[in-house]
Amino acid sequence: MPDAFYQPTDDPGRFVATGSTEGPWSNELQHAGPPCALLVRAVEQVPGSVEGPAQVARLTVEILGGVPVGEVTVRASLTRPGRSVELVEADMHAAGRPVLRARVWRVRRTPVGLPAEALTDPVPPPPRPATPSRFTEPRWQVGYLRAIDWRFVDGHFERPGPASAWARQRIPLVAGEEPSPLQRVALVADSGNGLSRLLDMERWWFINTELTVHLHRQPVDDWVHVQAHTVLDEHGSGLARTVLSDVTGPLGQGAQALMVGRRPG
Repeated sequence: MPDAFYQPTDDPGRFVATGSTEGPWSNELQHAGPPCALLVRAVEQVPGSVEGPAQVARLTVEILGGVPVGEVTVRASLTRPGRSVELVEADMHAAGRPVLRARVWRVRRTPVGLPAEALTDPVPPPPRPATPSRFTEPRWQVGYLRAIDWRFVDGHFERPGPASAWARQRIPLVAGEEPSPLQRVALVADSGNGLSRLLDMERWWFINTELTVHLHRQPVDDWVHVQAHTVLDEHGSGLARTVLSDVTGPLGQGAQALMVGRRPG
């Protein structure tokens, strides 16, 4: 296994993807998780305009095309400054074309004295299994999926239907760096579609055109719990929904709009 998802280059915005970014659809294309996390890394490096601490409230990544396993370039900038809320945008290019575009809202983070009745006690997710989950099919043991420590509570990649799993990356996002908690969340949030798939991957394709994550608080742990559920429509569309949690309880939700079709042959 490579020692990171990406190797840096002399250009701070240019990276070389390793085999650990490989997704289950093709060994030539990245799983969307690592590119989304790399966009989050770029966003986190953009100086803010908000007065005081700020947190990401929403992340939307538009998937404009498949991301090849190779060199990628990432750029981010502040496009809507403000004292309490700001918008940061980032994009990724590969093979001479745009492949991902992100829009991230950051809001000020400060105690506002909410009344007790407006707060709810967090419900912790189920306990994390003591050992990593096992896989029998080769497709689940390569690239991105191998680079994550999966601990299934309910369901499994190898069985169709809703699923619940703890996940933690085994390697850094960028070689030589410790990933931020938000990067860790972005890395696994795009897995909801695969976790809760309803169709046989040999006969059907079901790809997401985007990923949207809403966070009501920031993550505090390096483990992320993903509870995923998919619904499909007979006309070839669908939606994968996820509840994202850490050890203290829920921290947000993710959603992926799906396009579904039958494989030829």
